[in-house]
Amino acid sequence: FISYCPNFTKTGCARANGGMACRDQAHFVPIVKPWTDIALGDCSYLNTCHRIATSCKYLHYDILPPSCPPTLSSSSSSSPPRPDIWSRTEPMYTPPTPLPAQWISADIRKLDFRSLGKFGVVMMDPPWDIHQLLPYGTLTDDETLRMPGETLQEEGGLLLLWVTGRALEVGRQAMQSWGYRRVDEVVWVKVNQLGRCIRTGRTGHWLNHSKEHLLVGVRLPSSSRSHEAFDTRGISAHWRPLDADVLVSEVRETSRKPDEIYPLIDRIVGPNVRKLEIFGREGNLRPGWITVGNQLKGSRILEREVGERVGVEMEVSR
Repeated sequence: FISYCPNFTKTGCARANGGMACRDQAHFVPIVKPWTDIALGDCSYLNTCHRIATSCKYLHYDILPPSCPPTLSSSSSSSPPRPDIWSRTEPMYTPPTPLPAQWISADIRKLDFRSLGKFGVVMMDPPWDIHQLLPYGTLTDDETLRMPGETLQEEGGLLLLWVTGRALEVGRQAMQSWGYRRVDEVVWVKVNQLGRCIRTGRTGHWLNHSKEHLLVGVRLPSSSRSHEAFDTRGISAHWRPLDADVLVSEVRETSRKPDEIYPLIDRIVGPNVRKLEIFGREGNLRPGWITVGNQLKGSRILEREVGERVGVEMEVSR
């Protein structure tokens, strides 16, 4: 494991340590192009900036590996002895292994979601029309509201809906129209390569957006959807609230969400609950999940009944 120096640059490290920079940690090296204006400060996107090699005037950084990286030593007297787990005679518990990643390349607007069955968790990242130039197609608010979200889960199912600033109210309206009660939300605070908050955001009309919201909703029983006083604590009692509602994670490709959201969901509902992600891409494929989107390459379904209903050739019979 190699860590970054808390002083960031080698110059700053030497200044903080009496003229000698540390050798066992990585440092950041400024990238200065002919068009770079150092007075402007750091680019918010750093290594993910689209214009780093052409015209971005902000400062970017490269990574300088440590000259003397740390090594592991099995003879270290300061380390406590490791337990010999291989000599145990009693059987060790092995949790069930979720199915490998499954995916379907399809136009979301034309897919019959009833063919996929029911899921304990559904996560959506709709291509909201934010009235800005984007490298992918978008849906209008009406098209998103018409999605058959109510067909995917039974009572108590968990829906997670990514929304941008403009779509915050539309997302809440969509949850209500699909029969869900919004019970919580996760905020993703976007940081750059140095762990600093994004300031020159790519979205936002009034302010630069440095965060995104993940609305959390619970599927309500049909008999209770008109009652505002319905208590969702009963149907969510098996959930385990182990995590905070804030993720601080680096931005990557356009619209790609932090990978930390998947283990967070597993810690809440367990790794073996059936899960579906809608509007997914190649980077979203995960064991235990079925991913649907029009930017996926081909299709892969391991569940026989789903493959027969969707018309996808089976790779493995289960």
